[in-house]
Amino acid sequence: MVKNPKKIPRKAAVKSAAAISAARPVDTPAAGRRVRRAAETRLRLFRCALALIAEHGMLNVTVEDITEAADVGKGTFFNYFESKDHVLGVMSEIQIGKIREAASRFAHGKLTIQATLRQLAQQLSEEPGRSPALARALISTFLGSVSVREIVKRTMQEGRKTIGELIFAGQERGEIKANLRKEKAAMQFLQAVLGTVLIWSLHESPTLNTCIEDSFQHYWRSISVSGEQEP
Repeated sequence: MVKNPKKIPRKAAVKSAAAISAARPVDTPAAGRRVRRAAETRLRLFRCALALIAEHGMLNVTVEDITEAADVGKGTFFNYFESKDHVLGVMSEIQIGKIREAASRFAHGKLTIQATLRQLAQQLSEEPGRSPALARALISTFLGSVSVREIVKRTMQEGRKTIGELIFAGQERGEIKANLRKEKAAMQFLQAVLGTVLIWSLHESPTLNTCIEDSFQHYWRSISVSGEQEP
């Protein structure tokens, strides 16, 4: 019997894998395995949904298609997500993870601020850029679903704050113009990436990597002290 998604507590539907694992201490090996299996199942559902949507389009993919591809029951699906649209909310969790990783790499001195932002721009375009159809499906879902849009807004706020700190670090190093507001520069960075993905999804050429690189170089010239491109 299929479970009614409305009976599933909202917290169970929207917790990220990281939040699940951090919710309470894992006292036993069995509890640890349950947490890992839950996180793996949730991610598998997301990956299968992404692959199907990229191939067939959002409207042509059902919850049954996703659960069959992930080899789980339909009831299990609703233990993790409120609806098919909510599966795509995982995308925002993955994106914020990439932003945190970029900040960590920079903090450990592995890359320059320019290289960090350049690499991050490419990384943020990877998931939605699997296909033009997927990019369009993601954008329409984020715009059309109020609850999913709220999830995306919350993660974008955190992402903008973290990118703003990267901008500020670049200003302290004398690489980025000191008169720029870090919050505004961070928003412009996200706009450059997301806007490029949107336009690419409509025209499908040149390659997304090329489009992102062009957009980043234009963005970097506008914020850097030297205005120079990275070779």
